[in-house]
Amino acid sequence: MGRINVCISTDENYSRYAAVVIASILANAKESDDLHFYILDGGVSQDSQAKILQLKSIKECCINFVKINDNLFDDYKNVKTHAYLSLPAYYRLKAASLLPDVDRIIYFDCDIVVNSSLEELFNMDLEGLAIGGVSDIKLQMRRRNPGYVNSGMLVMDLDCIRKNNIEQVFLNWTRENFDMITNGDQQIINSALVGKIKLLPSRWNVQTSNFTNRSSYEVKPNIIHYVGRQKPWKYGSWNYFKWYYRKYEELTPWAQNRTAEDIKRDDFEGMKGYLKYRPLFFLRPRFFKAVYYTYIRPLR
Repeated sequence: MGRINVCISTDENYSRYAAVVIASILANAKESDDLHFYILDGGVSQDSQAKILQLKSIKECCINFVKINDNLFDDYKNVKTHAYLSLPAYYRLKAASLLPDVDRIIYFDCDIVVNSSLEELFNMDLEGLAIGGVSDIKLQMRRRNPGYVNSGMLVMDLDCIRKNNIEQVFLNWTRENFDMITNGDQQIINSALVGKIKLLPSRWNVQTSNFTNRSSYEVKPNIIHYVGRQKPWKYGSWNYFKWYYRKYEELTPWAQNRTAEDIKRDDFEGMKGYLKYRPLFFLRPRFFKAVYYTYIRPLR
């Protein structure tokens, strides 16, 4: 059996979304995938823990809750970032010391679903580098740093991180550049390790917020990352591929049991919201590019 270590950071507020990530992984795993989940626990209730453990009914696996002392992250508590990011977003910066007996992990944010086995991703050759990731959707970031990755999915060689004391590299960079940070953990990782992150194929983190705004146009991405504020669990979200989220949510104890009418109303409200936000979306070149690669020449 091929062992695959998966790490997710969450608190109680995001525990139900972490469950969807886990459910999607288990639903698409190969029979031979030996999945070990490490949940960096920033305050998950006993009730939510019990519900997450119920996911083993999808496929047998190991689920470990690793209680986190937030005092370890005092240096990151007041870093400027998006309002929807909380302290658990910074737990990945100390994953190597929080999981001292684990050699490698795939790290996931809670706004992700997985559509394939993770065996190939977990065994990616990082060519001696500590971290691998997929290019971020924001072009301006990639112009400044061609190797700039999205931190929502990272393959992390924890042995390499420990050997090269990279947690201290993150901390030193944060202290030296504290007032310049605007994009939280992602900025810290990319800036502290500029030129030292392995770029992975785009299908392993397709970032999307609507039909036009996608980092890649695969028909069925291996991993979908619902970036921005329009999360798929919000009523009236216009996030593209949100039907995948609904599908996997139904496998969890937090299932919504939506009717066809509920889904229709939700989708209608999402369409209305997007038209209000961007009424001339059909005039944008990116819209025609999305149409071409989605319907005319779909990427496999």
